[in-house]
Amino acid sequence: MRRPICEDDLHAWVDGRLGAARRGEVNTWLTEDPLHIERVEAWRSNAEALRSGYAALLGEPVPARLRAVVERRKPLPALRLAAVVAWTTLGTLTGAGLGYQLGQSASPDVDALASLPHRAAIAHAVYAPEIRHPVEVSADQEQHLVAWLTKRLGAPVKLPDLHDQGFALLGGRLLPTPDGPGAQFMYENDGGRRLTLYLSRRDDGAATTAFRYAQQGDVGVFYWVDGRFAYALSGQFGRDTLLPLANSVYHQISP
Repeated sequence: MRRPICEDDLHAWVDGRLGAARRGEVNTWLTEDPLHIERVEAWRSNAEALRSGYAALLGEPVPARLRAVVERRKPLPALRLAAVVAWTTLGTLTGAGLGYQLGQSASPDVDALASLPHRAAIAHAVYAPEIRHPVEVSADQEQHLVAWLTKRLGAPVKLPDLHDQGFALLGGRLLPTPDGPGAQFMYENDGGRRLTLYLSRRDDGAATTAFRYAQQGDVGVFYWVDGRFAYALSGQFGRDTLLPLANSVYHQISP
């Protein structure tokens, strides 16, 4: 009998601290209700904002007064470690104390795209393994899929064709994102390997950005902003394999 999913499991899932078996159970549980995904995504966004907002503080050198103590007592290497840990802990606790406020209104210096590859990789990891229900609307209803997502996202949605690259469209689904409704399109090649395109609506006036690449576990992600959306192409492929696919997607959706 499967052990019930608790908040400790969800926090460990967000932090990437779950073992493979338990992570699979949590992934399955998340697919049962999009609200579950929205909840843990909010936690993960807050964590990203904290890390970004206080990165400069945590990266500062150990204060001179602590270094002096360590240097006076070099025979005690544990003290050096304690001093560093104390300084890092102080910065972490300061950030945690302001976590709710920062999570609600992050500094404008925080990169708005910082969380995108992680969100896209999570969505890929949750839905790509699905056999019976990988998508909400299948490829045989392509026109309906595009019209539906365009209406829900409030901006024209374009559906890239990757047949020339060896990937057939399976369909798509509506997803919750921190910026409102989002979407995911899923593709599959002849070998059964899947590729997902994640769309997140942008209302912050973000300019077009060049491709960026991130590795999230075994999922590679190319991501960028263009027009009204942020895009992320994800798959369990190497960077060199994903890049031409991302280029094809970009050229098809670029205004």
